[in-house]
Amino acid sequence: MEKRELICIGCPMGCPLTVSMENKTILQVEGNTCKKGDSYARKEVANPTRIVTSTVRVKGGIDVMAAVKTRSDVPKTAIFACIQALKGITVQAPVRIGDVIVADVAGTGVDMVAAGNVDAI
Repeated sequence: MEKRELICIGCPMGCPLTVSMENKTILQVEGNTCKKGDSYARKEVANPTRIVTSTVRVKGGIDVMAAVKTRSDVPKTAIFACIQALKGITVQAPVRIGDVIVADVAGTGVDMVAAGNVDAI
């Protein structure tokens, strides 16, 4: 039986979790004090995902960079491909929260969107 130790990020408690598995089948999650811990542990062991945050250059704006993030989480294995897809991207001001910066970033099916506003000069 394999055991994986995790720290839950589902809520501010940060519970230490132990996931017991056999042949990649999750048998038990221990240590969580709320339902979020069980859900987080099962997802993290089976298919870890993350929200990717970064910045892109802005032309003609009061700021030279704009914060961006994936609209939803992407597979953890796609993080570096998402960051690579942003290289060389420059957007024209104004930029508004939620504007699509890169559609279907790195073939994940998830859009990279603006996470902050940048007004034009």
